[in-house]
Amino acid sequence: MKKLLPALFLLAASLPLLAQQKTTPTVEILDKGTKSSLRGLSVVDDHVAWVSGSNGTVGRTTDGGKSWKWSVVKGFEKRDFRDIEAFSPTKAIIIAVDSPAFILKTIDGGETWKQVYENHTRGMFLDAMEFWNEQAGIVVGDPIGGRLFVLRTFDEGNSWQEVPFDHRPVVDSGEAMFASSGTNVRVLDRDEAVLITGGLLSRIFVRNDARVLPIIQGTESTGANSIAVQDVRTRKGGKNMVVVGGDFMKAASDSLNCFYTSNRGRTWHAPKVPPHGYRSCVEYLSKKQIVACGLNGVDISNDGGRTWAWISKEGFHVARKAKKGTAVYFAGGGGRVGILSQK
Repeated sequence: MKKLLPALFLLAASLPLLAQQKTTPTVEILDKGTKSSLRGLSVVDDHVAWVSGSNGTVGRTTDGGKSWKWSVVKGFEKRDFRDIEAFSPTKAIIIAVDSPAFILKTIDGGETWKQVYENHTRGMFLDAMEFWNEQAGIVVGDPIGGRLFVLRTFDEGNSWQEVPFDHRPVVDSGEAMFASSGTNVRVLDRDEAVLITGGLLSRIFVRNDARVLPIIQGTESTGANSIAVQDVRTRKGGKNMVVVGGDFMKAASDSLNCFYTSNRGRTWHAPKVPPHGYRSCVEYLSKKQIVACGLNGVDISNDGGRTWAWISKEGFHVARKAKKGTAVYFAGGGGRVGILSQK
């Protein structure tokens, strides 16, 4: 018995380490089927995901990323689809960002696309899209006449209405939005959205309330790129948020690149260990677990954003979790698509 005690003690001491090793997340590369830069990503469930990007490219998987169907939208071969919202294996919406701006919808898995919005206004640049549910959605764009451009739909994206000019958020000169991952506008609760800006000034907008973020700002390449909101569908949702960004001209800099809040943005806290560079996207995976990605890799936090671990040096523009399920996908330059593995 005495001889067994040391062995049992060593086994018990090693169990936490073994458990940690088994659950250390990694990023698995799934596909490089196109040379396009992918910034649009929408994950319907553990089997279905869509991506979109430059050169009119759209990709789709229906088998959990094992195989991908790539296509170029006819007539839009030179356009950049910076964001996509998918609802099923057959239904999705994409935005072509700069002037003329277009929004397209498919109901047959990308075989055909219907133009549901067009705008030739000078300076038009659509940045991101978000939906509360399959019927109600929002698209935001760079300032026109000193106010952010905002579109709304209430019929599954079949038609879009411009928010009246006087009701759009007022921005300062040099303040805009980054179309880096389609995540600078997010659902905050059942009838409200939150959006962030960057550049010379970086702020968070909730209804008519605008607050300056503590994130690095002051040049055209700095500011907030992405915001994530935790538990948006619950009565207490929207209190916990994380913002990431930095300076995309300095991919490895972790200076003032991430902040988190537990009171809807009234006060912000800096991580003890920040993400390891500029980050273009952040996504809640659970109440405490968050993932962020950027040009020089992927970080994960298991404590609500207080500390971050660098789990991959493979660069990605965007990360999204399944709307129904647990799958977490990544998309980036060179047609790179990945998935988070926590085995």
